[in-house]
Amino acid sequence: MGKFLIYGGKPLFGNVNAAGSKNVALKVIIASLLSREQIVLKNIPNLSDLHVLEEIIRLFGTNISWRNSTMYLNSAKINPAQIPVDQSKKLRASFMLIAPLLTRFSKVKIPNPGGDKIGARPIERSIEGLKKLGVIINVCEDGYICACKNGLKGATYKFEKNTHTGTETLILAGVLTKGRTVLENAAEEPEIDDLIDFLNELGADIKRINKRTIVINGVAQLKGGSYEIMADRNEVVTFAVAAYITHGKICIPNANKKYISAFLQKLDEVHCVWKKSSSGLEFEYKNEIKIANVETKPYPGFMTDWQAPWSLLMTQAKGDSVIHETIYEDRFGYVKELVKMGAKISLFNPKVKNPESFYNFNWSDRKKKSFHAIKIHGPTVFTPSNVIISDLRAGATLVLAALTVKGKTTLEGIEHIDRGYENFENRLNSLGANIERIKE
Repeated sequence: MGKFLIYGGKPLFGNVNAAGSKNVALKVIIASLLSREQIVLKNIPNLSDLHVLEEIIRLFGTNISWRNSTMYLNSAKINPAQIPVDQSKKLRASFMLIAPLLTRFSKVKIPNPGGDKIGARPIERSIEGLKKLGVIINVCEDGYICACKNGLKGATYKFEKNTHTGTETLILAGVLTKGRTVLENAAEEPEIDDLIDFLNELGADIKRINKRTIVINGVAQLKGGSYEIMADRNEVVTFAVAAYITHGKICIPNANKKYISAFLQKLDEVHCVWKKSSSGLEFEYKNEIKIANVETKPYPGFMTDWQAPWSLLMTQAKGDSVIHETIYEDRFGYVKELVKMGAKISLFNPKVKNPESFYNFNWSDRKKKSFHAIKIHGPTVFTPSNVIISDLRAGATLVLAALTVKGKTTLEGIEHIDRGYENFENRLNSLGANIERIKE
């Protein structure tokens, strides 16, 4: 727990590397339970979410050690220990443990998942797929999800809607399952392909035969191995926006242009200058920022995790712009804090034909008072304030907003930022920011 004191008004300049991808790190650590040999994971970021997962899998008996950003794991002798509810609530990805545990034990007990409060994030898409493979799943009286098997078998399963976590869960379930598992309408995010590459490095047989179909041929066992995970594309977008809104220039040497193509296309549309050079991707403020509308979509579309920093960018453009969130039904918790700082943003619900099929979330699960779009009127000159962070990406966005303020801004709830950004304030300070962490 703690808060940031941010003294803004200075442009940011310099080079900064994106840390290892949080979304990959969580999944490869969980996937390591499939092997009975030593796994070496490189480029693992130092994040609170990862330490929660580390605490959980230590309960199973996994031996873990660290050396800088390299993690060493050995799960040769583990047991299906019961995961404490308190730890599970901190980490939505903990539900994915059901897959590797079921490959090694006849039954497991998993709490309902937690994570950011940005929507219902239904897990039934994962559960239905596991049932197709032969898993019997019920909700226990104590609220846990109880799963057991009488042998797993390969099967074909088609996801009703795009699901990143559901795709990864079924991949893990199919790796050591006899026969062939075919996942149709599978998610195609690059983080999933990084997980597939890791598993294949250990001896799995997984192929993406087209953009939305993944074929898993079950193998008898996985060996040990070493793997370096990809850089976090969400961090790339965050630092890019930091360059523009502070009127600076930031180079990210390990940024991958391919993984953020939808974001780069939008930058071109709003006249934000960027280029690929021998030193990576460079983002530089040169021109007046123009308005543009955004609709979040599954990969390769504009990522839902980018809509909060994009909204901040649009507060600096002259005129009205719209962001339409289609992945989660309630992901504008940060808006009231930006409004507190001086932004002119209104929430509304666009008219949509066939919303049940248009939105990626379950339309029937939406809250009556939830909004799926915002209209931003710019430009905004932010003012000093005391703001509260509600979730991870919102937290980074509010930090960037505070960097534009000539004066002191106080941000509370910075534990959300620590979940997904390693050493965030010090890396920004290395670019010229003035951020002080106050521990409580």
